[in-house]
Amino acid sequence: MVNRSYHCPEFNTVLCGNMTDRERLGLPEHYVTDRLTIQASGIYEELKNFNKDALVTCVEDRGSSLEKRFVAGNLLSLLGDPRINTRNPNMINISGGRAMIGLKESDVVKVMTTFDKLGLDESWIRKECPRHEILLNDYRIGQYPVTNQEYRDFLIATNYPEIPSSWTFCLFPIERANHPVYTLSAQACDAYAQWLTAETGRNFRLPTESEWEFAAAGFEGREFPWGEEFDADLANTCETGFFSSSPVGIFHGGESVFGVYDMAGNVEEYVSSDYAPYPNGVKINDHLSEIHGSYRIARGGSFARFRDLARTKRRHGHNPKSTTYTMGFRLVEEF
Repeated sequence: MVNRSYHCPEFNTVLCGNMTDRERLGLPEHYVTDRLTIQASGIYEELKNFNKDALVTCVEDRGSSLEKRFVAGNLLSLLGDPRINTRNPNMINISGGRAMIGLKESDVVKVMTTFDKLGLDESWIRKECPRHEILLNDYRIGQYPVTNQEYRDFLIATNYPEIPSSWTFCLFPIERANHPVYTLSAQACDAYAQWLTAETGRNFRLPTESEWEFAAAGFEGREFPWGEEFDADLANTCETGFFSSSPVGIFHGGESVFGVYDMAGNVEEYVSSDYAPYPNGVKINDHLSEIHGSYRIARGGSFARFRDLARTKRRHGHNPKSTTYTMGFRLVEEF
């Protein structure tokens, strides 16, 4: 489990107020050493001469430490990660049928109590209500979110004008090639899916909210992709202490029941759905509505957000007033 010495304790304040980005991360304004700097010293030296196959073996080894898998993944970024194939991404088959989506009204108080030190507004949680049944067709969903490498291939092929603002000086971050791409608009994510559809003759798009939630929560409607209790070593959130994106697919045990990785943390993911109340639900006019009016829903937590956003039912979106919103995406393929 996480050694909390490398990041600040939780705080009880509303996160959308007048706070600095470091305060939103639960960090002091002065420098503190992150978890990787403390615990990964020597791992690069150990792995620096490994070839691609050996590094993939390390990344996929559930017995390796999380820090070792992180370092192996970063080295794969520099060498070229064979797990990443832009025009033939790894997709997971999801059988459709009747599924329950959303939160029971009676569970709102439980959620607020469980996360009472994170400054949540109850209206944010009420957006998840009521729990309701939907009918899903069969679909495929990306095993991983779309990576920097894949988005770079798209930019080269199309000259699309939107370069992620997380790319310093608009330069491709080769050291993070197999990390999820983030700081994108929803429109750029849609454009990527349309391009890949044209390139491959397959039918790619962003998932609907229901498709995303079902792939994360399964028939059981799990609170987190792996179960009911949060574990900071199973998803890359603020509690994990990396404060950086991570190579895709390294959080073994944190994948959903279908084998889909990084749905609880790493980067937030746009879906294809704009916010609207669920059937028989009440429209919530919160700070996102005040900023945007209509806005695209995002799902999943991130390395820059706390564990409450890692819940499978949480509905949120982009807040342009803070750089701690790390908006990325993953693909769905229709059969």
